[in-house]
Amino acid sequence: MFSSLSRSLFTAAARVVVARPLLSSQGPARALTRSLWLHGGASSTLRPTFLNPYRGFPAVSCGCGGLHTDGDKAFSEFLNDEIKEEKKIQKHKNLPKMSGGWELEVNGTEAKLTKKVSGEKVTVTFNTNNSIPPSYDEEPQEGQKGGDEEPDLVSTPNFVVEVTKLESNQTLVLDCHYPTDEVGHGEEEEESDIFTIREVSFQPTGDTDWKENSYTLTTDSLDWALYDHLMDFLSDRGIDNTFADELIELSTALEHQEYIRFLENLNGFVKC
Repeated sequence: MFSSLSRSLFTAAARVVVARPLLSSQGPARALTRSLWLHGGASSTLRPTFLNPYRGFPAVSCGCGGLHTDGDKAFSEFLNDEIKEEKKIQKHKNLPKMSGGWELEVNGTEAKLTKKVSGEKVTVTFNTNNSIPPSYDEEPQEGQKGGDEEPDLVSTPNFVVEVTKLESNQTLVLDCHYPTDEVGHGEEEEESDIFTIREVSFQPTGDTDWKENSYTLTTDSLDWALYDHLMDFLSDRGIDNTFADELIELSTALEHQEYIRFLENLNGFVKC
């Protein structure tokens, strides 16, 4: 009797599932391709229920012990195409050089530029993480056609300049960034600065951890004359608009390089 009741319940449930429409007739059809149960082929035509709990995942075949689905396969194929496209549009196969005698040291997303100038050591550090400003899609105005090509992604990282007198135990630290709108300091300037100084402080030379109790000068309400002297101080040490432009190009190349490496690592993780 129990066997007959089970068969009756299973048959009724199957009729209910088959009779239920997958797409609503009162609106546009929605894509359902991200539902895992639709990727299982003929054996997965029914959504798993209490009476039919098996999802039909394919068996592990590579020996890594991880789960492998049709979705993973599609994901890997997409990543393969994405990696090929990114390598195709990669502007710099080798990192661009910085003029001015800078030595470059790269550790993952962190980069350091150093040089010595007349008894001083100048160090510039930056990180390419979160260095690409968010892009906002603007609809073309009336009478204008929208461009088919997407704008190039440009990395504009915050960077920290450390100037150390070799015979001193103090280092002047200047925290700089690229503002979204380039504002010059002075009405008669022919060319505005493409980067600005946000904070200035002194830190003990050689300390890896900066002291939080050291006085930090913010430039938001700083006298323009003092600010201009600080900018001239950086320019005399090779940190000017030319340097800032080259830093953008270098950071963009580094960020793109790391992005491609991330896609390759992600693809390897998904496949096995």
